[in-house]
Amino acid sequence: MVRLVTAVIKPHRLEAVVDALQDTNVQGLTASEVRGFGRQGGHTETYRGTEYHVDFIPKVRVEILVDDADTERVVDCLVEAARTEKIGDGKVWVTEVESVTRIRTGERGVDAL
Repeated sequence: MVRLVTAVIKPHRLEAVVDALQDTNVQGLTASEVRGFGRQGGHTETYRGTEYHVDFIPKVRVEILVDDADTERVVDCLVEAARTEKIGDGKVWVTEVESVTRIRTGERGVDAL
């Protein structure tokens, strides 16, 4: 079975996450710049003496397709590399993937990873 590991992390932790994941069996990943908020509810910034409330915080969304057997190891590695122990570190979730196909070769399932 194939799983999709998705994480929303702080942008400055992306390089550390990629470096850590390269030491595991990860064949590739996708990273996207996103914006959102969680419990912290945004933050306040000051520009030219005026205070502004910023609702959406810049984050990076990382998506990795992995074999079921590798899921926990990849999640643990990702969490360890992304952690700053400060509010807004992000979230990681895992979803089952019904089907995956490599476009170039037509391989399916785990072989397509």
